Amino acid sequence: MVKQGITPDELTKPFLDAANEERLVIQNCTACDRLQHPPAPECSECGSGDTLEWKEMSGRGKIYNYGVVYDTPIRLLQDDQPFNAAVIMLDDDPGIQMYSHLPGVPVDDVPVGASVEVIFEATANGQLVPEWRVVG
Repeated sequence: MVKQGITPDELTKPFLDAANEERLVIQNCTACDRLQHPPAPECSECGSGDTLEWKEMSGRGKIYNYGVVYDTPIRLLQDDQPFNAAVIMLDDDPGIQMYSHLPGVPVDDVPVGASVEVIFEATANGQLVPEWRVVG
């Protein structure tokens, strides 16, 4: 599935640079020891902006839920319709949720609760982004 190209900005550059190295990092506030995603300029818990760092994750999670996209307005994805859009909870912190197309999983055959691991796929402009595949 071809994905829309992504251009890093100041906030997302560390996340996307790590993805290009096939590493999954999440913002972490060292003041209150809280992970947050998507990245933000300040901690959503304590409001601190100068205590944010990037913390490497295990790359493992579970499928929380999913939906099937039948009619997307994103032109690059229209040829691949219908496709899964799953919510992944990270094992490192179930409060962190990410989305995935679940490459290799047939449409509407998503094993909710199954273990997944991160993989990295290229977008239209070559930027790698995290996706998830079912394991076990």
